[in-house]
Amino acid sequence: MTTVERVFRDQWGRVLAAMVGYLGDLDLAEEVAQEAFAIAAERWPRDGDPANPAAWLITTARNRAVNRLRRERVLAAKAHLLREPPPPSAEQESPIPDGRLELMFLCCHPALAVEAQLALTLRSLGGLTTAEIARAFLVPEPTMAQRIVRAKRKIAAAGIPFRMPHEDVLAERTTAVLAVVYLIFNAGYGGRGELAADAIRLGRVLAGLLPRDPEVHGLLALMLLLDARREARFRDGDLVPLAEQDPALLDGRMVGEGRQVLDRALRLGGRGPYVVQAAIASLHADQPRDWRQIAALYGELHRLTGSPVVELNRAVAVSEVDGPEAALSIVDTLPLGSYHYLHATRAELLRRTGRRAEARDAYRRALELVDDEAERRHLERRLGSL
Repeated sequence: MTTVERVFRDQWGRVLAAMVGYLGDLDLAEEVAQEAFAIAAERWPRDGDPANPAAWLITTARNRAVNRLRRERVLAAKAHLLREPPPPSAEQESPIPDGRLELMFLCCHPALAVEAQLALTLRSLGGLTTAEIARAFLVPEPTMAQRIVRAKRKIAAAGIPFRMPHEDVLAERTTAVLAVVYLIFNAGYGGRGELAADAIRLGRVLAGLLPRDPEVHGLLALMLLLDARREARFRDGDLVPLAEQDPALLDGRMVGEGRQVLDRALRLGGRGPYVVQAAIASLHADQPRDWRQIAALYGELHRLTGSPVVELNRAVAVSEVDGPEAALSIVDTLPLGSYHYLHATRAELLRRTGRRAEARDAYRRALELVDDEAERRHLERRLGSL
């Protein structure tokens, strides 16, 4: 990994947050930050790495902003945007010691709808594309693109300030920030390992920032327990179903740490969605699995969230306790017609009941909807086995 690549991964959020603070314009801040990194990619290999890469990037991005405003002949109208910022210093401390997490709190302003907060933050962080965000929210890509555009327009029209919230209101934005971190983790859990590692690191920072929040610890525990399965989930690049994963490949250290963090969340009185999901993930690390308890916890999670995706997962657990027909009675009521996991789950349940023709149709429908290549190969193998 080159210095520029490493700095982009580690400092993109901080550079972007600094430029948003100077300019008050998210679009312009993104453009000049991208230009600064492009200049760094050209100059650093030739001239050597700067002593303070983040400060170099912030200064370069600010200079690009000044030039841009001059070219557009609006310098007089926007002169206040060009105030001289204090020079970045290694001694300066932010209340949130991670640039990307800082940017999340900046974007998760309560004046925006929660969906807009999540979409805007994920897009601004640079880790996920609009298409990836749309898949995470189960909406078409054009819908998500419009949601992001509307959020930016509202910020501009309302004059929402991009500055760090005071410590006493951090908790108000925590729900959206937790959701962003988990969506980043899920993108990495599907194969982009660097995103999963980044999400866990952000979760650790959050746990230090809000040590009395049980849901913060619940999310960190959940990510640790899920990521402990990384080696077991793939074999030669192909997805391995949960029932076929080798328990010996679980990372015992991560399982242990995840359970310790979960215990802390429970001691803090945690009973929220992330704590419940972490408890489910902990049970999945046991052999044999207590499917009845897993189904009960999914029932509690559905009560908390009302999510049909959670109910789909409960159906899988119910199939292990009461059989595939009982699970199908749940699956066939869910409004998830465009969700490939619903059809893949239904196909597996139909196969177990001996309804092979219907199972083939369900696998074909899942294949029409799936995007991930590893999952596509898995579905093709399951269809071929019929």
